[in-house]
Amino acid sequence: MTATESPLAEGAPPVGGSSGREGSAKALYSKIGWRLIPLLFAGYVLAYLDRINIGFAQLQMKDELGFSAAVYGLGAGLYFATYFVFEVPSNLLMKRIGARLTLSRIMVLWGLVSIGMLFVQTPAQFYAMRLLLGAFEAGYAPGVMLLLTYWFPNDRRARVMALFLCGSPIAGALGSPISGWILQGMNDVAGLGGWQWLFLIEGLPSVALGVIFFLVLPDAPAKAKWLTGDERRRVAADLVVDGASGQANKGFGSALRDINVYVMALAWFTVVCGIQAVSFWMPLMLKDAGVGTPAQIGAWASVPFAAATITMLLLSRHSDRTGERRWHIAIPCMTGATALILLSFAGANLALALLALALLACSVYGAMPILLSVPVKYLAPGARAGGIALINSIGLSGGFVSPLILGWVKTQTGSVNNGLYCMAGLLVIGAALVLTVIPTGPRADLSRGE
Repeated sequence: MTATESPLAEGAPPVGGSSGREGSAKALYSKIGWRLIPLLFAGYVLAYLDRINIGFAQLQMKDELGFSAAVYGLGAGLYFATYFVFEVPSNLLMKRIGARLTLSRIMVLWGLVSIGMLFVQTPAQFYAMRLLLGAFEAGYAPGVMLLLTYWFPNDRRARVMALFLCGSPIAGALGSPISGWILQGMNDVAGLGGWQWLFLIEGLPSVALGVIFFLVLPDAPAKAKWLTGDERRRVAADLVVDGASGQANKGFGSALRDINVYVMALAWFTVVCGIQAVSFWMPLMLKDAGVGTPAQIGAWASVPFAAATITMLLLSRHSDRTGERRWHIAIPCMTGATALILLSFAGANLALALLALALLACSVYGAMPILLSVPVKYLAPGARAGGIALINSIGLSGGFVSPLILGWVKTQTGSVNNGLYCMAGLLVIGAALVLTVIPTGPRADLSRGE
């Protein structure tokens, strides 16, 4: 595939009615995409892997350290408590110091904390390290989403965002077999448990990539030496056109007073609850379904994540082409709720468990980039840094609620089924919120209430 045939360049409307001008726009944004997206994508893969690898670590860590499912669920969720607190300040700081310093700082610090997880011995230490991980990683995803608004106009953004955000299911698809192999193959090597090697091996690349970010990532098109002067002016002109229609909010203070911002955040919260049900509990669910070794669990776990990656790209591409958002979010939410109910009946039936997990992963991950593209279009440029972070931080509190509920239910009843029903109900609520707030029609403006 050549640069001009990249998915980054497909489906965009012509600019200025000229096919030649449209072709030059495709080439320009494809060039930008190939320069930025692989780097940002790699960072998100590592961020997501370092966030969820305790899902695999628990297969050994819980028994070795004597942690209950409730302790694990609380520790998994505490990550999102500090993430919530520090996300908005991180994005506001990024506006002042730039993306290069912000994103490189985030990656180096979270990588060091992830490595430090190998020294955990008590629940208190586990909780403290998860809180630190959340504090240091806060700002990466919303920071990248803000950065993309500096480079890509609205009509290309959901597709580009999907290419970035598919790092989360790809982290699961690639990281699951790797994590399973580390747990099994590295156990007792040099006196360390497999779960300790897991944190060490998967934390080091984050530190290295953070240094690369500092060396090569430009803050904005104006600072990209690999763009010509005409290309920089073209991007600036396209973004000015976007800004002219984004007048629903004038600044971050206005975003704080906008009820639609909180409704979008609540909808994102429900989707996050579904995502965490997949990310943190899939290894245990596959174990309960009869999969034996950690390596086998890792191999089977890659299947739902691989399916989710394909679904994300196809669904976001279709949403960009049609300009329709809310049904592209609501239908996956309702499908995910159905998958959660189906999962509660799987028990030791591996085929049914895999089917339900794949359907759930495709649904919640498929809705993710489309839902997150809505506030980027809705918020005016002056409100985006804080507004995006606010929506993301409120939504990601679902990452605290979901593991906590499922862990508590598992400890109290020996089964996660009642917790799965609760997550299903939340996804139905999310679909209802989306259908009542996000307008129909191509390129519709939320502020008009269409």
